[in-house]
Amino acid sequence: MATQSKILIFGGTGYIGKYMVKASLSMGHPTYVYVRPTFNNNNISRLELLQEFKSMGVKIFQGNLDEHEKLVSALRQVDIVISTLATPQHKDQFKILDAVKEAGNIKRFIPSEFGCETDRVSALPPFQALIDIRKEVRRATEASGIPYTFITANCYAAYFIDFLLHPQENRDEVLIYGTGEAKVVMNFEEDVAAYTIMVVNDPRTCNRIVTYRPPKNFVSQLDLISLWEKRTKKILKRNYISEEEAVALSQTLPHPGNIQISILHECFIKGDLVNMEQEEDFLEAFELYPNYDYTSIDHLLDICVVNPPKVKYAAF
Repeated sequence: MATQSKILIFGGTGYIGKYMVKASLSMGHPTYVYVRPTFNNNNISRLELLQEFKSMGVKIFQGNLDEHEKLVSALRQVDIVISTLATPQHKDQFKILDAVKEAGNIKRFIPSEFGCETDRVSALPPFQALIDIRKEVRRATEASGIPYTFITANCYAAYFIDFLLHPQENRDEVLIYGTGEAKVVMNFEEDVAAYTIMVVNDPRTCNRIVTYRPPKNFVSQLDLISLWEKRTKKILKRNYISEEEAVALSQTLPHPGNIQISILHECFIKGDLVNMEQEEDFLEAFELYPNYDYTSIDHLLDICVVNPPKVKYAAF
């Protein structure tokens, strides 16, 4: 039996990071997490999550990203590196790349993206500024000679169901961005993580872009609302934010609200997640792993009726 690759995850206590850690463990990989030191840390939920990780067999490295030698030492104990660092830390990935180059043993590096296709969208300035940083990380990764995979996971389904429908609050109305007709691709966070762990161990995906676009997960806001109304037997009042209003808000809202509305504009008004042409160099996870039983939007909404998602982290 082949030895399972050792996977190190940066940002493992963050929103998508915790899903990634659990997916890695569930597929039998020795799993490591690099986190900021926990001493004098008042974030009880983070400490509890780290304790849960330890009880599951995760090895925890504690250190800061500017501690180069500590980074190199940790990297030399693993095979694959997945970064799930949140937006404010994307530039810190240059420090990880420097350490990976010195360590010299990493078989695959996955930078933190997991959203829209970085090289093929053009967004409003607040969001575009973040995309440009992701592009810098991509170019640095390519130039480093380190084997990589770039992942386009589109929208986090549980997050956006919570954001758009507010299932915990039993609201009587819903806010629609644009006409509500633009299609997006929404993937359950557990599936994003599971696909990623499969991708990073697959020789076919080395130095390639992999996109997650399973056919049952293309949906518009109006589709989503209609599906929700059928389940709840409740008609929601529809309030609209026009494209012009969204653009104006991107120019006037303080940070991070300006970024949030810019992402909503890109995904739910322009519809670029679906309108973007699939390039020849893209690989589709649904086609690579046809036997994986992903969660459809229909099924996820059924789950949400009984157990609404509790999203505490702003995924923007």
